[in-house]
Order: sequence, then structure tokens, then C-alpha cells
Amino acid sequence: MSTKKTIIFTDLDGTLLDHFSYQTTAAQHTLKQLSKAKIPVILNTSKTLAELEVIQEELELNTPFIIENGAAIYIPINTFQSQPAGTKTIGNYWVKSFCLPRQHWLDLLSKHCKKFQRDYRGFATLTTAELCQVTGLALAQAERAKQRQYGEPIQWLSNNSSKKAFIEHVVELGASVVQGGRFMHIGGYCDKGQALIWLTEQYREHFANSTVYTIALGDGENDTAMLEAADIAVQIRSPVHDFPKLYHQFKTFKSQRYGPEGWAEVIQNLLLIN
Repeated sequence: MSTKKTIIFTDLDGTLLDHFSYQTTAAQHTLKQLSKAKIPVILNTSKTLAELEVIQEELELNTPFIIENGAAIYIPINTFQSQPAGTKTIGNYWVKSFCLPRQHWLDLLSKHCKKFQRDYRGFATLTTAELCQVTGLALAQAERAKQRQYGEPIQWLSNNSSKKAFIEHVVELGASVVQGGRFMHIGGYCDKGQALIWLTEQYREHFANSTVYTIALGDGENDTAMLEAADIAVQIRSPVHDFPKLYHQFKTFKSQRYGPEGWAEVIQNLLLIN
């Protein structure tokens, strides 16, 4: 007889982490309940490997996680009975990569986007102190945020007309542009949805006698692909922007509260965990 297995995919900034304080206090009780119920929580974020290793430990998660807007999935070794095809063993992880490394995109910006060089600042040119000022991150957190592997986040400084022209230009050069909460991310054609689909298939093989269904939670435009790829989409209310539109999702819930409070609110209502 088939059983039902739930997997939760979640964004961090503005979703599981408060937009301003980066704290997850309001969701900690719910996270503990999910752990007790053996419901995997998969972090699916624009953050780096260096950042996520710390956050995974802080949240007491030993689950796979997805970095840099779907660029790669890090799976702790022995999560599944065998190593998934198409992955490499790197340290303590099986790693599935979906796009070219960061240096490719840095070279593209340097060589082919000179006319826009005064219109933006990239992580590669920001000092750690400057990144702290832009994001509100502590020094150590900003250091980890700068350790990009697959893409380059940029802070746009000019007007929307120039921004549109820049996006069209880099897309013609073969890049993908994803708008996050604070930064545009320049990289390859990968997204949080593609990563969700691939990892869900690994869980379906692992739970061969179960029906696997997915819940995804996010607040920003860069979460759209993930939300539309999941069985259930949860949009978390943001204090700084409206709910992004979803075009290919029929089971959608919107939180009343912001950030981690909204996260816990909807998970509790959906799963009735106690």
C-alpha cells in the first residue's frame, strides 16, 4: 500500500529568514516539529555553499540543499541508498551542477558590458565592508556571501530604462538574469524549479513505495520557478514588495504574516503538525 511522503522546499531571505534581521526565530518550533515528523526541509536559495553550511548547522538540518538559485544541489553522502547518476563526490557531498562556473560570467561582464560598467556593482568588486552596508550582514556572513561558485549578483544603480537594456544585452550574450530581493543574479540557465524537479525525482526513487508530493515556499520573483514546479505553492508576504504573479500553479496559498511567521503559519495550516 502506497504511503504519502511530503518534502518541503523553501527560500531563505524574506521567507524562512526575516527580510531585515535574517532571523528565523518564529519558525524554529515548526522546524522541530517537521524534523520529528521526518519531513525533509530543503533550503533552495540564492545563497552560497559557505553560507548554507553554517545555516544548515544552525537550523539543525541534515538534508540536501540547493545553492545560487538552482545552480547546484549538495546532497550529504548516504542521504539515498546509492549515489545519484550525474553527481560528483566533493567532500562530504554528492553534487549535481546545472551551469557554468562564476568565472565565465565575470569574463562576460568584463569583456562585453563595458558601456554599463557605471550602472551596477557586482559582488566581485564590492569589498566585504561595502557588502555589509548594502545587505546588513555581519562581517563573517558577508565573507561567506562573496564566495560565489556559479553566478554573479549585481546591485543595479541606474534607472529602469538602462536596466532593461542591460538585461536584453546579457541575455543576448547567453546569460540568464534572475531578480532577487536585493540583487540581480547573472549566471547560466538554471533555476530553483529545475533543481526542485531533479531532487524530487531522487526522492521518488528513494521512497519507491510512497507517493511523494512537494510544498514550496518563497517570497520573490526568483522563487517563481520553484513555486510553479511544486505540487503546492506558498507565497510568503513581503514587507518590501507585492506577491509575484504565478502563471502555472493552481494550488497556491498566501501567508497573512511576513517572513518566518508567515512560513510557520502556512505550514501549520497545511500539515496540521503538532
